[in-house]
Formats: sequence, structure tokens, C-alpha cells
Amino acid sequence: MEKNVTVEQIPLIGQRFRGFLPVVVDVETAGFNAQTDALLEIACIPIIYNDAGQFIPGPSIHAHINPFLGANLDKRSLEFIGIDPFSPLRIAMAEDETSALKRIFKTITEVRRQQKCSHAVLVGHNAHFDLGFLQAAVTRTATKNQNPFHSFSVFDTVTLSAVMFGQTVLAKSCIQAGIDFDGKEAHSALYDTQKTAELFCYILNKLSPQTLDSLMTDQ
Repeated sequence: MEKNVTVEQIPLIGQRFRGFLPVVVDVETAGFNAQTDALLEIACIPIIYNDAGQFIPGPSIHAHINPFLGANLDKRSLEFIGIDPFSPLRIAMAEDETSALKRIFKTITEVRRQQKCSHAVLVGHNAHFDLGFLQAAVTRTATKNQNPFHSFSVFDTVTLSAVMFGQTVLAKSCIQAGIDFDGKEAHSALYDTQKTAELFCYILNKLSPQTLDSLMTDQ
């Protein structure tokens, strides 16, 4: 007879990754310069364990964001991601500390505390791009004290996918992992975050803890 698993028996992420909580993040932006170009959308998904001790995506946190005052809006970037920054259908929020970022940081901090972690660490496909835009928004909104993310450590699924599959493109890596990927849905922060989280968990559940720890970057 199988034993029933109680909530208290489910392992905590704080027991792994040097006490960091991996949080998958994707941003959609109006360009490539984090200091001048608008942050338009952000999605985050913390990684937790299930009752079998497997890594799984946690609850998603998502926000559409209005361009900050004076932000550059590159036309080619907007056409590529398919976002109209001024469409009322976006139901966008200000990125300042009373709105989008503060709400997202509060939710991640709650999960971090539940999982007994000291920091959140950003997971992304080309992770330093997302980290750069996140940090620029933190500076603009003076939310350094609320920001739960480590200032430079990341997990990058580009590196992990190259190790696992010999691939660096998100869609191709997902296909190799047997994860459905709809190219028409790509370049939505929430969709890309969900797929990156699925890919990250697939790789985590396949690789040894020693390999994973060696791939934590401190740049």
C-alpha cells in the first residue's frame, strides 16, 4: 500500500540551489536597450517541487506594463512582438512601485518564504537580457528593497538546452523535449515563460544535481 504524502513531507526548494528559488522570467520590450527602451510585459513562474519530488512550474504572475515616461519605442521591435503599447485592450499597469513590479515582487517573496529560500534567482532563455530590463525597471521605480532577485546569478536555459539537446532556440529545444510549442503564441511573455518553465523543469528532472550546480552562473 502506498503512503499518503502530506504537505509537510513535500520537499522545499530551499534545500537545493544554495537556497535560491528559481523563477522563470520573460519580458517583452520595445527594443534591446534596457536603459532607454520600454518594458511592456513581464511574466514570472516560480519553480517548486510536487509531492513526488519532481520539479514543476508553480503559479504564474503576469502584467502588461505602460511605457515609462520618455521611453523609446522601436517600431521594428513592436512589429516583431505584435504589441500596441497604447491599446486599451492590454489593461496595462504602471511599472512603478505601487503597481506592476510591487505586486509581482510581493507574490514572488511570498513563495520564496514558503520555500525557505534566501533569494529568488532569475531563469530565462538568454537570461541576462531579462535580468537587465528587470534591473532597469527596479532602478526607475526605486524598488530595490522589494526586489527578491539575486543581482547577477541566473539559470540560462540556452546553456542548459545546449548541454541537453545541442539546441539553443527555445522552440527547437521544446520540440526536442516533447513539449508542444505554438509559434503563433510566441513573443507573448506569459506563453514564453510557461514554455521556458516546462523546458527548465524537464531538464532539471533529467540532469544530476551535481551538473545543475555546476551550471549556476555567477557573472
